[in-house]
Amino acid sequence: MPDALCAANVQSRRREEAMNTQNLTILYERLSRDDGEDSVSNSIKNQQGILQEYAERNGLVPYRHEFDDGYSGTGWSRPGWQRVVEEIEAGRVKNLVVKNLDRMGRDYLRVGLYIESFREKGVRLIAVSDNIDTAQGEDDFAPLRALFAEWFARDTSKKIKAVINAKGRSGKPTANSPPYGYIKDPEDKNRWLLDEPAALVVRRIFHMTLEGTGPYEIARRLTEDKVESPSYYLGSRGRGNRKSNYDTEHPHTWWCSQITNIIRRPEYAGHTANFKSRRESFKSKKSTVIPPEEWLIFRSTHEAIVPQEVWDTAQKLRGTPRRVDRFGEANPLTGLLFCADCGAKMYNHRKKNPTMHIKNGKPHPEKPRDIYQCSAWKLNKTKFRESCSAHHIQTAQVRRIILDILRGTSHYVREHEDEFIARVRAQSEVRQSETAKSYRKQIANNERRVSELERIIRSLYEDKALGKISEERYEDMSAGYIREQDNLKKQTAAFQAELDAYNSDSIRADKFVELTRRYTRFEELKNGMINEFVDKVIVHEGVWSEGGGIYKGSRTQEVEVYLKYIGKFDVPDLRSAEEIEAERIAFEKAERERKRKRELMRKRAAEQREATHASTPKPAA
Repeated sequence: MPDALCAANVQSRRREEAMNTQNLTILYERLSRDDGEDSVSNSIKNQQGILQEYAERNGLVPYRHEFDDGYSGTGWSRPGWQRVVEEIEAGRVKNLVVKNLDRMGRDYLRVGLYIESFREKGVRLIAVSDNIDTAQGEDDFAPLRALFAEWFARDTSKKIKAVINAKGRSGKPTANSPPYGYIKDPEDKNRWLLDEPAALVVRRIFHMTLEGTGPYEIARRLTEDKVESPSYYLGSRGRGNRKSNYDTEHPHTWWCSQITNIIRRPEYAGHTANFKSRRESFKSKKSTVIPPEEWLIFRSTHEAIVPQEVWDTAQKLRGTPRRVDRFGEANPLTGLLFCADCGAKMYNHRKKNPTMHIKNGKPHPEKPRDIYQCSAWKLNKTKFRESCSAHHIQTAQVRRIILDILRGTSHYVREHEDEFIARVRAQSEVRQSETAKSYRKQIANNERRVSELERIIRSLYEDKALGKISEERYEDMSAGYIREQDNLKKQTAAFQAELDAYNSDSIRADKFVELTRRYTRFEELKNGMINEFVDKVIVHEGVWSEGGGIYKGSRTQEVEVYLKYIGKFDVPDLRSAEEIEAERIAFEKAERERKRKRELMRKRAAEQREATHASTPKPAA
């Protein structure tokens, strides 16, 4: 017991002296995952034993250990190494001892700069196994050792990249940790299992997205509901890439970027996406993000948190800006309405607080406005250019039309499912025969033109090689041909993808049937229903039943609603002949009544104009 107490006192005294002395010896150790077979001999414990024995044998006391466990030598933002540099900059270090020079780092330029910097500050550098001691003069082989260390790091990096590349191309995930919502299978580290508490949060985020809620609002609601943020949830459980660096003071703070990152990840639809980023050099820790179209995606590799249809709808919603206006919410129809004549998107115009205007000497409030108009007409109107027409339609009317179509279609699906599937497939076959024919013709034309362009480019290159045209002329001419060739190839690929979709599954009526089963009632049109059911809405210009003037008669307007998976579907009229005739008679009677009232209003307006004209004093002769 006295011996243990004495040893503890010695260690305590040494630590205290090491903190206060101006002649401190730092024993620095580093171990990297890249060390491979040398990891046992280079273990932190082994290095500490070697350096401590050397320091005590050579009287390099007091000393202090600083180490970095699991840090590559190609990076210099290591916490242990940063403390070493801080101590040297403060002038408290006399000696720096490492096992090998490559323990300092594997960048021979940076290692050389540090050695020169330490020499200027009077710090003695000792690499025990390399027999380097700056107090004994310069070692001519030190630069070569540093260079060999960097070559080793470069070679190791190439081997690791090759392994990761082979792993990624085989369909296994290349990420060290699965994303929020998943955990590694204890029996197979390349297989992901659902982490149900986090998966519930992910489903909630997608559900709110389909309801039309934006990322900022989703983050605000999750923060208010005290839902643990992904970094805190994973870090506090010893998982993820930030298990040693997460915000413990704000465990429930969500950010908009976290929501968008979750929504865009194909992993939540059950797919593995590899090679989403890369590093330009083994020395650089900065990652370059690769565009999504270049990702290598393997489908259905693990259990999905959300269905593919929900994920696809969320991506479409992300691509359409929905700005919150004075109503306090974004209109869920934005991005779905298109002009039938010019194809432009429809703009939404809303006015919440109506203004007052004078009518017949009395103030009258304007009606609250919530309409859609053709964007091409609206934009060119301000530039005094004629383009398209208004195509205006009230939002309430669009919502009512959509709800009626959903009610009728869903009722028909539930009552006549087999007949519905047969009708949709028959309709698809007709569309396929018409569209596929034009697509195949265009693909053939594109391929013929691409071959012609290839011959032209080859001929131009031969003319340049023979000196018939200059280098500048060749570059100018070939650039246009190459650009046209690339555009044709992209168009051909798009048409071929459409044909493949037709051939594999014409319209997927069964998907629509599955979608209708999620909803038991269609009494109210909710935002989630719009985003899940509606693909697009085509709005035609309104037509008046009578001529111009203030009383124009009845206005009719065609609106085409295209639903997900089945497009524009006309529900068969299953009513009896008596019911149809009764409805026709009722409509004609109502139209006669509306016409009678319009005639009466016109007559009263004419009488009022005559009375006003008669009461106006005539000017003196």
